[in-house]
Amino acid sequence: MIIQEIRQEILKYIDNEYRDSARRFIKEGITLHGVKTPIVRKISQKYFSKIRTKTKEDILHLCEDLLEFDYSEEKTIAFDWAFRLKGKYEPSDFYMFESWLKQYVSNWGACDDFCTHAFGAFIFQFPEFRPKVKHWTKSNNRWLRRASAVVMIYSIRRDKYLNTIFKIADMLLLDQDYMVQKGYGWMLKDASNLYPEKVFRYVMRHKQKMPRTALRYAIEKLSPGLRKKAMTKD
Repeated sequence: MIIQEIRQEILKYIDNEYRDSARRFIKEGITLHGVKTPIVRKISQKYFSKIRTKTKEDILHLCEDLLEFDYSEEKTIAFDWAFRLKGKYEPSDFYMFESWLKQYVSNWGACDDFCTHAFGAFIFQFPEFRPKVKHWTKSNNRWLRRASAVVMIYSIRRDKYLNTIFKIADMLLLDQDYMVQKGYGWMLKDASNLYPEKVFRYVMRHKQKMPRTALRYAIEKLSPGLRKKAMTKD
């Protein structure tokens, strides 16, 4: 079975020092063998070439089989395979992806990998699901709230849905979870690459309420002059 082949190959490349370092870096809810990400991605590419002729449904079922192991390396492969199917997405796939987000994402690494690739590509293709993304901002699940921002990064990098990005930032503005603050700050930072003045004006309107963590992320790519103005207390 291909899943067992993948797992056996992963185990060949365990690096205990890397595993300990990754645990310190990610911290929240991570289970991993200890294989460096570039190696995992090579394994993913190798085995995807063996299944690429299968139906989309069969490949997504294999992805779920990988996710069930709850190891970071298997999740990386599952999310990569899902992203490789982006040309075959259908609206109904939203509900599977959302279930993966709720069930299998338990740290910022998995959240960001899934949302800036497969799920982000889905939302880019099917913007009618943006209202459901906005609904995540009210979730008790911190990773759903972070995902509501991070999933939009794929789109803003392609110059789409700026208004949605600002609305999501509004909804998350006062969130007390630093992982959520970093998430929507990152979203605004990416928007600033294309729209520095609009992001600057947004920050200036809200900087008295915006948590410092989110503010620092949001202004990171602005010019030194604009960053100084944004950080100055009125």
